[in-house]
Amino acid sequence: MSAAQHVPVLLDRVLELLAPSVEATAAPVVVDTTLGLGGHTEALLRRFPTLHVVGIDRDSEALKRAGERLAPHEDRIELVHAVYDELADVLERLGHGPEAGGVQGVLFDLGVSSMQLDLAERGFAYAQDAPLDMRMDPTRGPSAADVLNTYSSRELARVLREYGEEKFARRIAERIVTERQVEPFTNSARLVDLLREAIPAPARRTGGHPAKRTFQALRIEVNDELAVYARALPQALEALGAGGRVVVLAYHSLEDRITKRAFARATTNDLPRDLPFAPAGHEPAFRLLTRGSEQAGGEESQDNPRARSVRLRAVERTAA
Repeated sequence: MSAAQHVPVLLDRVLELLAPSVEATAAPVVVDTTLGLGGHTEALLRRFPTLHVVGIDRDSEALKRAGERLAPHEDRIELVHAVYDELADVLERLGHGPEAGGVQGVLFDLGVSSMQLDLAERGFAYAQDAPLDMRMDPTRGPSAADVLNTYSSRELARVLREYGEEKFARRIAERIVTERQVEPFTNSARLVDLLREAIPAPARRTGGHPAKRTFQALRIEVNDELAVYARALPQALEALGAGGRVVVLAYHSLEDRITKRAFARATTNDLPRDLPFAPAGHEPAFRLLTRGSEQAGGEESQDNPRARSVRLRAVERTAA
């Protein structure tokens, strides 16, 4: 992997969006719910000298590496091994819950991290032969191999279609079920070869690597990513104090759809639409900070491949 893939996506924009809430508070707290290698958190700590960051990650190896990177700021960070749908419990335990005034920012940088892609033994990258694991927390739950070897053809097709938007989901699923009867799937190279054979040649010539969509779908299924995020986002909104902000970097249309809908609910009220104004006390508790979703610029997309599919959305709590 190139060094560019370790550069935090839309870093300047993230800092710009969080700055007003952080700078308006004497002892601000921001939660990085997907700490990864700590790139966004490191930049936040350098930019805002009074900031305290709670860094959450389900990957213990990521926490270890991020802790080493962030050692110069160790007195201003709390690193927590957890899944981000445990956000409310984590903040309550650390004394940063709503009763303590809430936090000033929450950042979600969704999807797989560069570290996970770089470690071949984790099985996230289709370009390297490795065990079919794909668990962000390798100590919990079924692996990608378990999914491939136990799901029915119908279940596999659903996963590939819904989470990978794979046009040939049914054909691939049927081929997987046939091949696993000969020998269970254990490594990525065999799956990649199957995908090349299952996807028609004309389709293989467009849309990137033929394994991309299937690997994405398996990763999302193994880690229950969409359900976890759907549970975590309302907790993030609830965790904010007045003026606090949530910033989301999504890399998949389904992640972005969850964000869009949650933000739409938070920034509208339940009053009739034909009212000329909202009566006092009925104003929405949040306001949008972005018009639609924002994308990375051409230069960043060229330099940092991970930025090419990013969609950024942000909201601010306007009322306690």
